[in-house]
Amino acid sequence: MKKLSLNGSWSLEISGIGFGNVSAQVPGSVYHDLLQNGLMEDPFYRDNEMKALALMDNDFVYSRSFTVSDELLNSDAVLLRCEGLDTIATVRINGEVAGLANNMHRIWEFDVKKYLRSGENAISVRFASPTKYIKEQYAKSVADGSSDAMVGFPHIRKAHCMFGWDWGPRLPDAGIWRDIMILGVDVARIRDVHVLQHHQENKVTLEVNTHISQVTGTAPVSVTVTGPCGKTWTAEGEKAVIEIEDPQLWWPAGFGEQNLYTVSVKLGDLDAWERRIGLRTMTVTRKKDEWGESFAHCVNGIDIFAMGADYIPEDNLLPRVNPERTRRLLEDARAANMNCIRVWGGGYYPDDFFYDACDELGLLVWQDFMFACAVYNLTEEFEENITAEFIDNVRRLRHHPSLALWCGNNEMEDFVDKGEWVACHRQKADYIKMYEYIIPKVLKTEDPQAFYWPASPSSGGSFDNPQDPNRGDVHYWMVWHGLLPFTDYRNHLFRYVSEFGFQSFPCMETIESFTEPEDRNVFSYVMEKHQRNASANGRIVSYLSQMYLYPREMTDLVYASQLLQAQAMQYGVEHWRRNRGRCMGAVVWQLNDCWPVASWASIDYYGRWKALHYYEKRFFAPVLISCHEEGILSQNTNVNAEPFALEKSAHLNVSNETLKDFRGTAKWSLRRPDASVIEEGEFQVSCPALSAVWLPKQDFSHYGTYDCYYSYSLTDENGAEAGQGSVLFCAPKHFNFIDPQLSAFVDGDEIIVTANAYARSVEIMAGADVLLEDNYFDMDGGVRRVKILRGEVDSVSVRSVYDIR
Repeated sequence: MKKLSLNGSWSLEISGIGFGNVSAQVPGSVYHDLLQNGLMEDPFYRDNEMKALALMDNDFVYSRSFTVSDELLNSDAVLLRCEGLDTIATVRINGEVAGLANNMHRIWEFDVKKYLRSGENAISVRFASPTKYIKEQYAKSVADGSSDAMVGFPHIRKAHCMFGWDWGPRLPDAGIWRDIMILGVDVARIRDVHVLQHHQENKVTLEVNTHISQVTGTAPVSVTVTGPCGKTWTAEGEKAVIEIEDPQLWWPAGFGEQNLYTVSVKLGDLDAWERRIGLRTMTVTRKKDEWGESFAHCVNGIDIFAMGADYIPEDNLLPRVNPERTRRLLEDARAANMNCIRVWGGGYYPDDFFYDACDELGLLVWQDFMFACAVYNLTEEFEENITAEFIDNVRRLRHHPSLALWCGNNEMEDFVDKGEWVACHRQKADYIKMYEYIIPKVLKTEDPQAFYWPASPSSGGSFDNPQDPNRGDVHYWMVWHGLLPFTDYRNHLFRYVSEFGFQSFPCMETIESFTEPEDRNVFSYVMEKHQRNASANGRIVSYLSQMYLYPREMTDLVYASQLLQAQAMQYGVEHWRRNRGRCMGAVVWQLNDCWPVASWASIDYYGRWKALHYYEKRFFAPVLISCHEEGILSQNTNVNAEPFALEKSAHLNVSNETLKDFRGTAKWSLRRPDASVIEEGEFQVSCPALSAVWLPKQDFSHYGTYDCYYSYSLTDENGAEAGQGSVLFCAPKHFNFIDPQLSAFVDGDEIIVTANAYARSVEIMAGADVLLEDNYFDMDGGVRRVKILRGEVDSVSVRSVYDIR
């Protein structure tokens, strides 16, 4: 098959504002091209978003010339293949309309042979204004959704969050966002290849089904499979069968190797297809039990506790997303001991390199279809459009071993069940048709071995109590949106939590990237423009009042906000891991940002780790020691309450998310603010694989509430540290901290931190883009050595909770 790439230099015309012949790059976008040419201001700076949004009221025309050879033109079929058109597009070749497109999530192919000529040709793609389009369609037919996005957004098959979300701006970009090319097909080509796996003891049988698109005939099919160690297997035919003895299985992170096999298919000398697969079984375990029904990823017969985060688009300007940036983000997820990523349904289906990285890193992918927080009118045209979208993306992604499940949508079963956004009874009926008939029907044909889940959250579909705590997955937001305290997480034993979160501000360097000095107050206009969840800066301050003294400086307020976020998630995850078996998933909202903003992300727009991401590295550790403490925060936070018997206790737990039994020693101590020991001791720990065990509960009710803390650590049987932490029996704002006199200096590839007393949540400030082995940790005085993993350290300073005042 012949290919003529049309990527590269194009011209962009925006006649509505007098821009003509603007130099453009494809793949690319309108915003990106205007920025590259200095024709618009940074849409992320201050409130420039408003000017950028107004640009989208225009139409946009991309054009270029290209040369077609006689050899290409004489092919049996000549196709224009557009792998990403965003979104309402009219394609012309040599002035003639060659195709129409209306879905950014689809691959579009148009028969263009009759429009081409030998030699020079011209192509243009006109994109209609997305903002005008949704207004026009909404006026014809009401379809509502999240109020954080623009009215009418469900009418266009475009990443919903481009129209705004409660963490993202309204920047509905446009353009040719993926590869575009001319294909010359002779005789036949490979339409798609579907590899099915049949697992038996010590053997996997591959069924390689090659589907051929014939033009004038066909050709013989040959299949080669190459193993991780270079061994090859071959077979012939459109339905080829290959048996692999002693297979090297693919495992998620923490459970084994990510072994990959390469499958190569050739259609004579006409066409070829090559992908990597992993040999594994993958489903979700749903079994009736004493609490209801289990819900757990099951890989190669092992039920796995999902530890991960929700992924949103990495940038509002999609041309900025590239393999290196995505790889760094996913490596950072893996560095925090994550084994799972949920691709949220309000964005787009990520690029192939996203899934390649997940395959290599062992990150299970919960894959939403691209529907979120909205209702849709299921016309015949819309059904045909979304069905083609499903087929395109299922065929593109189904071979990836990391693909753990397909999910119909984000939050719509729950909201539609409650009547949210529903304008008529038909829209509720359309919901069932889309997610419980159309998608399952597509998957039955295109990916029958995959697990399908109709919505998130859901107990299994059909509006059957979607937020049932004893079945399926839940989204739990009463901590944060409901303003309940962190300790509320401990009141719930969900089967799988696929969303829960808490906001914080990004670091000062990130804030400085979009503000002027006069903007640097959390209630300023600009700071509130970069906070898309209504009144959420005030919510952060409200929670801060529960936990910390009010900071004098904004930099300390940012630090405190990040500690709040990290500790909130710590309360939830540690509780659910202590109840492994009943609870089998904790997926934090959210992993990343699409612009610099205050949000729920653990890694900000610039790839900078917040305190939460360092905490995640600890509470997602394969072997975790955690403490369920009882004190003021869990009983009565009213300082003016009538005196009562306050329980002050510590209950250690070790959870083991590995395939090996764990043996070691848990050491504990009750200490004064100067870190001197009041009591200490140790417990021998024996924790079987894939389990959690409680150690003896300890009561300290006879000691003071504000002048002692509990410290703990875990070492394995070889003496290697496996975790540590500390808890208070009161809110940090009321604890009688003394100045730990923190100091730090750089020693080669390490930073040496010294404390003369108890130091809580020690932050090493070594530069916003410096990544450390650990940060935001507790110290019982003494010295801590921390490795520098990434970045250059010019200077270093340290602070702790003592400094929030």
